[in-house]
Amino acid sequence: MKGVLVKDFYIAKSNILVTIVSLVVLGLGLSFLLETSALLVLAPVASTTAAFISITSDAASKWNKNVVIMPISRNQIIGEKFLFYILLALLGMITALIPCVTLACFSADVMFHSLCLYGSIGISATLLAGGISLPCAYLFDPEKSQIVFMMSFLASTGIITGLVFFINLFISVKENILLAFNLVLIISVVWFFISYKITVKIYQKQDIT
Repeated sequence: MKGVLVKDFYIAKSNILVTIVSLVVLGLGLSFLLETSALLVLAPVASTTAAFISITSDAASKWNKNVVIMPISRNQIIGEKFLFYILLALLGMITALIPCVTLACFSADVMFHSLCLYGSIGISATLLAGGISLPCAYLFDPEKSQIVFMMSFLASTGIITGLVFFINLFISVKENILLAFNLVLIISVVWFFISYKITVKIYQKQDIT
């Protein structure tokens, strides 16, 4: 599985580089308009685009027909894509922290609480969106799955809003905002794991020969 993961990083390296540079520049630019920590919401979402590109690239190059005859199970193939997605999200988070830490060194108003809050929201949105788009990338053709990929991020914001309203029935979100969004993050992690299991079942039933 390590070799497949390296292959995906190699294919997506140009896209990843552009994303990293864009996030750093955007973060420094946002410092004049908004709280720089807000970049942590956008960063993981933007960086995971490369994972979807790798799936469509595999389909276009007929890579799927080659990988199934390698000493790697279909479970591991899907696991690699989900791991790749998570690594890209973490890479986006780390990249977003660069302008935050840089500005903090110059006494900018960057608070640890804000970093935790926006980071939790960003990862939650990314996992919820990935839990929707990754199974669909194997279920639908590239054109339809691309539409689902774009819509999944809009859907994730709606889901997060719904979860926050639901949590507010039990605890005051305004008074415990970080706790509330950490609960959303936990739910997002569980959903991402369930999505992985669903995707494995979809891929195992596909006829790739």
